[in-house]
Amino acid sequence: MANGRYVAYYRVSTERQGKSGLGLEAQREAVLSYLNGGRWKLVDEVTEVESGKRNDRPALARALSLCRIHNATLIIAKLDRLARNVAFISNLMDSDVEFTAADFPHANRLTVHVLAAVAEYEATMISQRTKAALAAAKARGVILGGDRGTIGSQASAGAKASASVRQAKSRKKAEDLLPVIEAIKADGAESLREIAAALNRRGIPTARGGEWSAVQVRRILSNVKARANNL
Repeated sequence: MANGRYVAYYRVSTERQGKSGLGLEAQREAVLSYLNGGRWKLVDEVTEVESGKRNDRPALARALSLCRIHNATLIIAKLDRLARNVAFISNLMDSDVEFTAADFPHANRLTVHVLAAVAEYEATMISQRTKAALAAAKARGVILGGDRGTIGSQASAGAKASASVRQAKSRKKAEDLLPVIEAIKADGAESLREIAAALNRRGIPTARGGEWSAVQVRRILSNVKARANNL
């Protein structure tokens, strides 16, 4: 039984299909059928009219942004179409968003990692061929190697990388929320407390799933301002 928050992502291949709704109703019916009877909330529904001439997925980016804002799960109707889409897999793996499919409920980000492993297989083959070539060069007397650093420096680099990932995640959350906060300001909210109250009324949780306060809104705005100053 489904529960929690969801953002539905539908995809059609041509502008004609997008305007006619061909295929969209079937996808929506599949999603709603999967969610039927559960304690869930469908936060939003996003449709991608995909052109064969473009590789970016603006509607997918918007859907993932909504998932981060609402701490929601991305849901699609059929896994078999999107699982073979490199752009979809790449965006999903980089998004830190949970995922499920109506026709394959057990599918999640781990499933996508497995599917991506197929693509990584070729990279492994390339690596093995490179190692074989280096071994052959070494056998011919070519000097190989270099400074691989120390364990301490590697640990330090790992800690810095981890901190960088956390900071990037925080910045992304702030960027996702900024348009929402601007819309709240346009509706008349002036103080940080009023903005926090509006976010709570909209059902948007904080990063930890709680309610907003003026201090947390200030942190979000400061984060965005700091990023803008560093550009």
